[in-house]
Amino acid sequence: MTNIKLYTLHLSPPCRAVELTAKALGLELEQKEVNLLAGDHLKPDFLKLNPQHTIPVLDDDGTIVSESHAIMIYLVTKYGKDDTLYPKDPAKQARVNAALHFESGVLFARMRFIFERIVFFGKSDIPEDRVEYVQKSYRLLEDTLTEDFVAGANMTIADFSCISTISSIMGVVPMDEAEYPKIYGWIGRLKQLPYYEEANGGGGTALGKFVLQKREENAKA
Repeated sequence: MTNIKLYTLHLSPPCRAVELTAKALGLELEQKEVNLLAGDHLKPDFLKLNPQHTIPVLDDDGTIVSESHAIMIYLVTKYGKDDTLYPKDPAKQARVNAALHFESGVLFARMRFIFERIVFFGKSDIPEDRVEYVQKSYRLLEDTLTEDFVAGANMTIADFSCISTISSIMGVVPMDEAEYPKIYGWIGRLKQLPYYEEANGGGGTALGKFVLQKREENAKA
């Protein structure tokens, strides 16, 4: 029996990426909710786990791993029955790593600016250039999808990372299916996973709705 704890918040895209990975590996995680709005990530006990006060954080029977991509790689490396989700072949692994960096440096970074502006800074407007940045990231992802998945013909942890962000931001910055057919096809393939809705789908939709609700509240304030 494993004793794996995940300090998480289901609304958080990086946390959902880890949840998708765990489900794909057949792992059961003991989830410990960290409420960012309540400041749980700044409490002394949590700071002992992660001085950078970010989620998710994994506690695998005393082994502490922070940052979603590092956690996903750790889980697949330790518990994966094969290397499909994170290939050992250097060329294939490089494609996965590139997609992971694209998610953190482009997709998530551009989403984060908009979401933090609304949720944490109480703004109701979204600068047009920031909307354009998100739309450009959609185009980059569309052009990346030359095969069924973001890093090739097979599903990898890069897909989990990218879908966790895309499923959240597209509810706030709409994505036209006619303009991005490859993305919609890719989303459809991931939605066929039996654990997709539980691990990501509901959370992605909920986060988008939460941000829009906060935007309306900010506009009335």
